[in-house]
Amino acid sequence: MSHFVDPDRAQFEAFKTLDRDHPIEMLNLVKFRAKADYPADHALAHEGLSGAQAYRNYGIETAPIIARLGASILWRGAYQTTLIGPADEAWDEVFIARYPSAHAFLEMVTDPAYRAAVIHRQAAVETSRLIRCAPTKGGTSFG
Repeated sequence: MSHFVDPDRAQFEAFKTLDRDHPIEMLNLVKFRAKADYPADHALAHEGLSGAQAYRNYGIETAPIIARLGASILWRGAYQTTLIGPADEAWDEVFIARYPSAHAFLEMVTDPAYRAAVIHRQAAVETSRLIRCAPTKGGTSFG
């Protein structure tokens, strides 16, 4: 399994070139480290937290920011198995976050409190996928 924790520069630049003036939904697939990997000088570095515990810290610290921006968790599910895709990708967290606009998402990731809290996500996550989607109409059929 490849390890992806933060966007690389090219991915982030591609995100920023897309239209920012409509709601976006971000599909999040997250695999935790068995043991959180904080920098040695972080207050929690020697607490022996699991990746899941570190990710909960991330959630607690970012919840007020998300609420202030009008974002929410639209859907959350418990991963069971992959039917189509790499067999070695199993996920601990699967959810869709909705933001009122890409502006709101960019405001979040540049917020000083968010930037301080993201250390928990970086300590927690072994690998992840973050996929931006534009909401479209549901329906009763594929395609």
